[in-house]
Amino acid sequence: MLQQEFDQFAENYEPLLEKNIRASGEKAAFFAAYKPADMHQHLISAGVDIAALRILDFGCGVGTSLPYLRQYFPGADLIGADVSGESLSIAERKGPAGAKLIHFDGNEALPFEDESIDVAFSACVFHHIPHTEHYRILRELLRVTKPGGWVFIFEHNPLNPLTVQSVNTCPFDKNAVLISARTLKRRLKKAGYISPDARYRIFFPSLLRSLRPLEASLTWCPLGAQYYVVARRAN
Repeated sequence: MLQQEFDQFAENYEPLLEKNIRASGEKAAFFAAYKPADMHQHLISAGVDIAALRILDFGCGVGTSLPYLRQYFPGADLIGADVSGESLSIAERKGPAGAKLIHFDGNEALPFEDESIDVAFSACVFHHIPHTEHYRILRELLRVTKPGGWVFIFEHNPLNPLTVQSVNTCPFDKNAVLISARTLKRRLKKAGYISPDARYRIFFPSLLRSLRPLEASLTWCPLGAQYYVVARRAN
């Protein structure tokens, strides 16, 4: 089902997204860029050597995040994986150079060896996956993550009314079911990850961008438009 949906929207995904987020006053690139930037800052703050990480962009779609992952992790072995072949074709045309793109069947095991990924990254993917499948997918991501490795899952915040409105009016979010940070943390823990932690993001629209430096002190506040949950695989 996901493959059919996103094959259908692949060619028009970016213009549809731009139209849908117009009320924020930002371009899609703003939302795509901050996620790898946040992950970079989090890993640096945790003392991680980011020089040669193997990073999986799980559900990479048309490759929106890949250029920014390359920007913030220039030495990474970068892999984009998705169920939509049409989306991957677009991602391949867009680059970045050196990124590997892999098509996989969402009903089967991920096509990666055990303990082969340093960081699993996912940008607004899990609300498209049936919630009954979350545990299985999280277990698969855990399987392919190295001991001590990381997972970063960025999602829309269902506690933010503007976010909910945006999702409800977005054509490719027709079948989406939002997930709260609290629920996602609980599912990560059940799947075997340790120390899941939520950080809330995007509190101020473009007109109030001068206030965005305050966001660093607001990540605890569950009213941001989006959030990410970060967790680790035990050593």
